[in-house]
Amino acid sequence: MSKQILFEILTPIDLIVEVSRRRWEVIISIKHPAMLGAETLVGEVLSNPDQIRRSRRDSKVLLFYKAQRPKRWICAVVKRLNDKATLVTAYPTNAIKVGDVIWTR
Repeated sequence: MSKQILFEILTPIDLIVEVSRRRWEVIISIKHPAMLGAETLVGEVLSNPDQIRRSRRDSKVLLFYKAQRPKRWICAVVKRLNDKATLVTAYPTNAIKVGDVIWTR
């Protein structure tokens, strides 16, 4: 059974992030309903972030941040698997998590 891909995005660190339809449904229906209809926005966060940080809890997890307005960002969380990555979740936030900055605009 093939995985249905909703979209793939190339990030500024040359990592391809894959977003499956199934994962996106979990994000918008269970984890963060506020992201309903925000596929394009998440694609922009991944392709044109303000900052990328490595998670302190899991070195394979990267957090992509893009400012929406003062003290408000969209965060896209991806898990790296060799030369590709998958979207774990995406959500609006008023704080950037602590972690090593690996890329900044």
